[in-house]
Formats: sequence, C-alpha cells, structure tokens
Amino acid sequence: MNELTSSQDITETIDRFEAALIEYPAVDCPVTHRFTPGLYIRQTIVPAGTLFTSAEHKTEHPFVLTEGELEIISENEGAVIYQAPFHGITKPGTRRMLRAITDVVWTTYHVTQHTDLDKIAEEILAPNCNPFLENHLAQWRISNNQIKEIQCPG
Repeated sequence: MNELTSSQDITETIDRFEAALIEYPAVDCPVTHRFTPGLYIRQTIVPAGTLFTSAEHKTEHPFVLTEGELEIISENEGAVIYQAPFHGITKPGTRRMLRAITDVVWTTYHVTQHTDLDKIAEEILAPNCNPFLENHLAQWRISNNQIKEIQCPG
C-alpha cells in the first residue's frame, strides 16, 4: 500500500475503501453485547479474509484481541498488524481500515450508563459523512449487519 502522508490522505483512503466495500456481500460477524453497571462490552467475531472499516470513535476506550491476527491502517496507529493476545487503547477520533488475516475475536469496553444500543452509538460513535457513498449518508454500525443511516448536514 502507498505511504499515506496526512490525516486527510488517510481519511480519504478509508472513505474510498469503505465505498468500494459496498460492492461486496455483507459478512456475518456475530456480535455479543454485555453490560455491567457503567460498562458496555462488545465482542465481535470476524471471519478470516474479511475487509471492513470501523466507525470513528468519540471516546477513549480499551480493546482486546483475544484470538487471531488483524492488519490495520489508521491515522493514530499507522499501518500495523495486531496478533492475539493483544491489548490496546482506542483514542478519540480513531477510524480504522481492517483486514482479518485469521478468524478474529475483538472486544471493546465502553464506559456508559446506557444499555440501549442506539443511545450508546450516539454517545461513543461519530457519524461519518463519507463523500464517496450515495447520498453522502453517515453510517453507524451498531450490531449484526444493522446500519443506522442519518443524513449528513449540508
């Protein structure tokens, strides 16, 4: 992959990658949602070979890769490969382009008082207005193949 030199280059690359993925069939990535007082835990199983993007995160939160290997490109991390077991911190503003090299189990932990997934998404995810998607729709990925679309401003 070409070296990306600025946050604008990375953002545009991720937007173009995400728009290109629309042409491919959806992949079933089972999601398990768990709650404890003040904490939302989201575990996702991603099959080997899956290409995907993450939503942009508003909050700092830990994540754990308990199984598998992922290739990731983001502004905050650069181009990296994470191999389980791996613990990391997602910084606010992080949006990733990912490829599951093997089957992956990825778990995130979010401080919240909510248990409603829509409210949690509004609290922790920034809407992404991808200019390469039809009608410039923002997309929030919430759980198994559920996408909440909102119209971008402007």
